[in-house]
Amino acid sequence: MARHNREGRGIDQHGDLWLISYQPDWLKRIKISRELPDGRRRSSLTLFRNPARHAEDGPGKLIRTRISAADGSVDFQVSLEDWEADLDEVVVGVWKKRGRRRERVKFIIQGGMPPPPAPRRVARRVRKA
Repeated sequence: MARHNREGRGIDQHGDLWLISYQPDWLKRIKISRELPDGRRRSSLTLFRNPARHAEDGPGKLIRTRISAADGSVDFQVSLEDWEADLDEVVVGVWKKRGRRRERVKFIIQGGMPPPPAPRRVARRVRKA
C-alpha cells in the first residue's frame, strides 16, 4: 500500500525556493532545466533528491507530485495512474514570471526508487558434540 506524500524543498539556479510534495516510494529526483540567455544551451540542476535510499513499499497505482514556487509564481500537480508500475519519468514545461518577463522552465520528475532490500538470512552455527 502506498504511503502518504512527504514534503521537501530545493533551490534552483537563480536561488529561488521550490516546495515539493512527493511520494516517498516512487520519486527518485527532480531536475530543473532552463534555457541560458544565449539560447544555444540549457542549464540543468538537480532540484530535489529523495533522501531515502530505497522504497519501503510499492509505489501504488496513483503517482502524485506537486511543485510550487515559494513566491507563488508557479504551482502545479501531476497526478497519473500507473496500473502496471511502468512510469519512469515525467517532463513538465511551465512559464515562470521573472520580473517583467517570463521564462520557460522544464521539470524532469524521475521515479524508479530501488525496491526494499531482501531480508537477510542469519547463518546459524551448528555445535559439534
